[in-house]
Amino acid sequence: MASQHTPTIVLVHGAFANAGCWHKIIPLLRAKGYSVVASNCPLGSLAGDVTAVQQTIQMQEGPVLLVGHSWGGAIITEAGNEPQVCGLVYIAAAAPDTGQSFNDWWKDYPAAPGAPEIKPYGKDRFVLTLEGFRRFFAHDLATDEIELLYCTQGPYAAASNNELITNAAWRNKPSWSIIGEKDYMLALDLERAMAQRIKAETLVLNSSHVPMLSHPGEVADFIEKAAIELTGKI
Repeated sequence: MASQHTPTIVLVHGAFANAGCWHKIIPLLRAKGYSVVASNCPLGSLAGDVTAVQQTIQMQEGPVLLVGHSWGGAIITEAGNEPQVCGLVYIAAAAPDTGQSFNDWWKDYPAAPGAPEIKPYGKDRFVLTLEGFRRFFAHDLATDEIELLYCTQGPYAAASNNELITNAAWRNKPSWSIIGEKDYMLALDLERAMAQRIKAETLVLNSSHVPMLSHPGEVADFIEKAAIELTGKI
């Protein structure tokens, strides 16, 4: 159970998503007594997404635990430099290093099985097909949940993948990582190597790319564990 000394938990969604992807996690964490906020990212650029999360952080009182999913991992890697941030939790997420882009982060690994299902949306953005959600992104969810994710996804600006991290916050702040063994949107070997590189305490789940939706109880408990470990250090 949270106390007055524990951090506020700020949740950061990734590409092809929105803040609604945390709808199962938020009530679980609030029931444990935590203050929780889900940031909405415009998905137009790394800089724009980082600014949105920084604004969310600055609106909170006291320390913040940042939680990022997928592309949201790159966002928290940069936004985590805010003085209020005391820790980072990566959920099926990227953690580029200083001077790296998202594309740099995964360039040495094979493309994920779901990559071909990413299609152009207008001039500058991309979306994931319904088949992509069904087979690669959220294949362990019920059909109605999968279709809702597809219908409400946030189109993503692919140019964001080339923007560089200026200062990787995980180099200076404690980190945790959740890996889905059936994640077909990121290479499993890459996620494991990343967790080791950032010295993250790691939870491996029998999950798709969206463990916060398919295993919400375990994810919420792991986030709480990180918050409890940080409380004694703040």
